[in-house]
Amino acid sequence: MPKKGVMSNKEVQIALIENFVNLQKVLTNLTIKFDALSDNLNRLLQIFEISAKSFIKKNEEPSWGREDKELLNKIDTMLEQNKTIAKGLTLMEEKIRHKALTEPSIPSIRPMPRQEPFKAKPLPRI
Repeated sequence: MPKKGVMSNKEVQIALIENFVNLQKVLTNLTIKFDALSDNLNRLLQIFEISAKSFIKKNEEPSWGREDKELLNKIDTMLEQNKTIAKGLTLMEEKIRHKALTEPSIPSIRPMPRQEPFKAKPLPRI
């Protein structure tokens, strides 16, 4: 009777052959899965490339909406009004500075010279 832990030479060869066959099956299956993974990665990279090209193309062409144009017009109007206000403040400052330099220290009552009225632009409704 042969011992339980010891295998004959023929049994070892058969076990090795079975292991090699199973290993080849596993490697073949792994190769197939790697090919599928590679294909999926290629498709994913193509999607990213198409998205990047679309994003660049979209950002190159200004796509102003109606609301954006209205907002820009309101901002332009406000800038013009701010320029007018700044000009008016500068004129007032110059007048006050000139008046302070030319008037004597004792105030006297005399009429102010007439100037054209300041015309302000109306503020836009937001």
